[in-house]
Amino acid sequence: MSIVDRLKPMLAAVEGIGGYFIFFKETIVWIFRPPFDGKSIINQMLEIGCKSIPVTAITLFFTGMVMALQIGKAMDSLMSGSSQFIGSAVTIAMFRELCPVMTALLLAGRVGSSIAAEIGTMQVTEQIDALRTLRANPIQYLSAPRFIACFVMVPALTVITDLMGVLGGAFIAFFSLGITPEKYLENIVQYVDITSFVSGIVKSVFFGVIIAIVSCYRGFKTSGGAEGVGKSTIAAVVISSMTILVSDYFLTYLLTFLDL
Repeated sequence: MSIVDRLKPMLAAVEGIGGYFIFFKETIVWIFRPPFDGKSIINQMLEIGCKSIPVTAITLFFTGMVMALQIGKAMDSLMSGSSQFIGSAVTIAMFRELCPVMTALLLAGRVGSSIAAEIGTMQVTEQIDALRTLRANPIQYLSAPRFIACFVMVPALTVITDLMGVLGGAFIAFFSLGITPEKYLENIVQYVDITSFVSGIVKSVFFGVIIAIVSCYRGFKTSGGAEGVGKSTIAAVVISSMTILVSDYFLTYLLTFLDL
């Protein structure tokens, strides 16, 4: 096997990554070019944001409950009475990691698959070619509204899930650990600062960008009819989820370096 053959997989990977960055650049450029389709942006915000509230809120509420139960029992087993600090422990974990990451993963499955399937179907049925014949740029018409919606609504949903996660922890703290809501809230105010909240919101902005770009790009690259749409949908969810988890480490490292 020649050196060129050995390098082909690496070159293909680099080419693929480059395609995402080029698509990201083109999306950013077309966001600021008229005409601006406000109705499409609002529709996408409703689809991506409002319709995702039930699944994200319920999931993170019960995640907060599980966190409080597990951490509280572990703290009491190590030192009797230490579960009184459960409020700050759950809140910091929720704000910094669990809410932004789990919200993004849920949206990658629910929203990312929908975006990839919708655009992929348009691609294989030549509707995107029809847009070009009408002198409408497909990236401006399809990608830009979804990008803006993800950019805005993923952090907004993260704020909601932050609240639900903390409430879930308070529920268990009161009914299972005997900690009053006042004591729970007092512990949060005393030990949790604004940087924990900001850290999670900053991460959620990046995660929203990842979901939008990966899902739209996979949709535009769809080929091969209905089977191709299925493959693009799976690829969008898998790549988005993996990228979110990998980027979470580097974002955490960067934010720690910046004291956030």
